[in-house]
Amino acid sequence: MDKVAVIILNWNGQALMERYLPSVVSRTQMAGAEVVVADNGSTDGSVAWLQAQYPALRLVLLDRNYGFAEGYNRAIEAVEAEYVVLLNSDVEVPAGWLEPMLEYMDAHPEVAACQPKIRSDRQRDYFEHAGAAGGFIDRLGYPFCRGRIQSNVEKDLGQYDTVVDIFWATGACLIIRRDDYLAAGGLDADFFAHMEEIDLCWRLRLLGHRLVCLPQSSVYHLGGGTLNVQNPRKTFLNFRNNLLMLYKNLPADSLRSVMWRRWVLDMVAAVFFLLKAETDNFKAVFKARRAYRQMKPLMQPKRKWVQQHTISKAIPEIYPGISTLDYYLKGKKTFDRLSFSSRS
Repeated sequence: MDKVAVIILNWNGQALMERYLPSVVSRTQMAGAEVVVADNGSTDGSVAWLQAQYPALRLVLLDRNYGFAEGYNRAIEAVEAEYVVLLNSDVEVPAGWLEPMLEYMDAHPEVAACQPKIRSDRQRDYFEHAGAAGGFIDRLGYPFCRGRIQSNVEKDLGQYDTVVDIFWATGACLIIRRDDYLAAGGLDADFFAHMEEIDLCWRLRLLGHRLVCLPQSSVYHLGGGTLNVQNPRKTFLNFRNNLLMLYKNLPADSLRSVMWRRWVLDMVAAVFFLLKAETDNFKAVFKARRAYRQMKPLMQPKRKWVQQHTISKAIPEIYPGISTLDYYLKGKKTFDRLSFSSRS
């Protein structure tokens, strides 16, 4: 069995593979490490290009596009390794990117998963939106990061160079123990894409595992390679999946109050989209809430499983305030202004 399998999920991403795969292949040269590309039924010539340019590279060929979540589930089932790395196809890795995370995980068996520091490939002295220096959520389920709150992305000045426990690790570059991944149920295929890694990390925390950002390792992420931030499809998935995640993982004593407050704030978000003349995003909010209501019965067995297996009810990485209101009404636009007294 390999020590680690670095798995890149590809769907019609030949251009990204041409640009980013060479760094992964050349800089993951260590004993017991394997680079795997799982193809989600691409039709752009990706597979033929990979077979011609990297004939020794292992390919997991899926028969159709299963989305990010189920695509990774199937790829991880197909490999045998102590650790697996979920690595986006638009990530450049520097030399020595993997070893610090493996060493830390080996030394801390209570840690199920960790991420490196994620910098932007467009502006390399800034954090990248999807993950930055570790993910958190607030009490209403809004995600944010050390280094990124809402649209405000900080410059990396070393302010978050300490190892810290986090609530979620980004799927852009996530190393996780394969056994813990499978025991927690993997990524939820019903999410298809977006927020599925936050949902998984929440389950891992409830199961009593720690999650960590290890800034001694860093990578460069392009971001938005599949759907850009203003795409209505992305708006739909983010709103719908966030509600599904809350329903699955919140304890019974707070579920009703949180979901009511989220309805109010979702309506506020819809109005903001309308005021900005983003009518497709405005409609996407309502489509997302309708889809959530339709999918809620499918989530009931999953919610029951989570509640029955919960070990750690108190999770200190959940911000006790409401990050969106703090950002827009109180001007708290950087992580260090939030009241995490024990955070670095």
